[in-house]
Amino acid sequence: MSTYASTSSPMSMGDLANLTDVATALIHHPYRPPGGFETVQPGVHKASTVLFENTAALKTRQWKDKSGYTYGLHGTPTTFTLEERLATLEGGLQTLLAPSGLAAIALVDMALLRAGDEVLIPDNAYGPGKDFARGELAHWGITHRVYDPQNPASLAAQIAERTRLIWLEAAGSVTLEFPDLPGLLAVTRAHPNIVTVLDNTWGAGLAFDAFRLGQTPGGAPFGVDVTIHALTKYPSGGGDVLMGAVVTRDATLHHRLKMTHMRLGLGVGANDAELVLRGLPSLAVRYAAHDASTRQIAQWLTQQPEVTQVLHPALPGSPGHAHFLQTCRAAGGLVSMVFEAHRHPSAQVEAFVDALKLFKIGYSWGGPLSLVMPYELQGMRQFGPLAGQQGTLVRLAVGLEKVDDLIADLDQAFVALRG
Repeated sequence: MSTYASTSSPMSMGDLANLTDVATALIHHPYRPPGGFETVQPGVHKASTVLFENTAALKTRQWKDKSGYTYGLHGTPTTFTLEERLATLEGGLQTLLAPSGLAAIALVDMALLRAGDEVLIPDNAYGPGKDFARGELAHWGITHRVYDPQNPASLAAQIAERTRLIWLEAAGSVTLEFPDLPGLLAVTRAHPNIVTVLDNTWGAGLAFDAFRLGQTPGGAPFGVDVTIHALTKYPSGGGDVLMGAVVTRDATLHHRLKMTHMRLGLGVGANDAELVLRGLPSLAVRYAAHDASTRQIAQWLTQQPEVTQVLHPALPGSPGHAHFLQTCRAAGGLVSMVFEAHRHPSAQVEAFVDALKLFKIGYSWGGPLSLVMPYELQGMRQFGPLAGQQGTLVRLAVGLEKVDDLIADLDQAFVALRG
C-alpha cells in the first residue's frame, strides 16, 4: 500500500487521471513509497527546494534546531545525520559542515572576529589558514600574531586586550611538533572572553579528546571551545571528497557560527556527505592501520644516514614527544624527515622523491594511497629547532599498502640518492 505526500492540496491518483499532459503528470505524480525501509547506509537526500505542507508550516518550521527542513542549504536528512555522527566522533554536541577544511577555518574566523580584533596563531598552523589571516583578515582590519606552540609562556606573552581568538594545532602542520595542549589551555582559561579553536584534522577525533584535555582544580574536565576538521582526510578515507566540519559544545557559540554559516551560504553536496557517512564506520580501523605502519616506517627512517631528523610525535626525540605521551592514544599516518642542505641540496632530495614508486607526489593525506611532498625549510618556522634551518623536509603520508612494500620503495629511493 502506498502513502501520499502531505503537501498543500495534495494530488490523488484520481487527479492524476484528469491531467492532460504527461509532463505535468510526471512532475506531480502522487505516489510515495511505503515507509520502513531501513538499510546499512543512510539514504541520500538531494534538495534545494523543500516543500511545506501548508502556509502554517511555512511560517513555523524551524531548521536552526534541526526540528524541520526549510531549504536544502540549511540541512537535509543526509547532512543532519552526518553532523550528528561527527559531533559524536569529536566529543561535541553540534556540527556545521563546510565545503573544505580551509572553509571551516575561514568560517570560524569570520564568525568570531570583527574589525579591531586580534587572533593568535601557532607557528606550525596549517599554511593556508595563516594566509587567510595575512590576506582577508588583514584587509578587514583584523590583526594576527604568531606564537611558539611548544611554549605556553610564549602564548601568554602574546595575549593582549584585543585578542579574541586563539588557534591551536596538534600535531603541527608538516613539521608535526606536538604542543603542550593542557598547558596552552591553562593559559587561555585565565581569559574567558577568548575563544580557543583546535584544528583536529591530524587527531581525527580518535587520537585524543579535544573537549576533555585537562581538569580544573575541582576535577571538572575542560578543553577547547571549538574544533575544526578537514573531513577530506581520514573520515572520507578515499582521497575523493572535499569537506570540513566545525564542532562545538556550547549552544551560544554554535549559534554564532551557524548564523555566519547561513549568511555565507555554505553547503555540501549530498553525494559527498554520503561518501563521508560511508567512510565513518571504518575510520577507527583505518586510522589504526595508518598509525601502525607509520610508526614502523618512522623507526626505519631513523636508521638512514641521509636523514638528519625524523619528525613523528610518537618517536622519542621528536619535538613534543613528551606532550604526545601525556595526551594521545594514537598518532595517525604522517611522518616527516629532514635533509640538511649542505649534505643534500634540494635537487638531490627532489630526485629522491621522484625515485619513489609507491609514494605518489600529491597534497593531502588520509586515503588508501601513500603520498609524498617535499618542502623547503627556509622560512618555514619562526620558533623551535627548525627555525632558521636550511634544507628540505619530506613529508610522507602513509596509506594502507603493506608496510614492507612501502619500506622497500623508500629503500630503493635511498639507494638512488646514494648513487
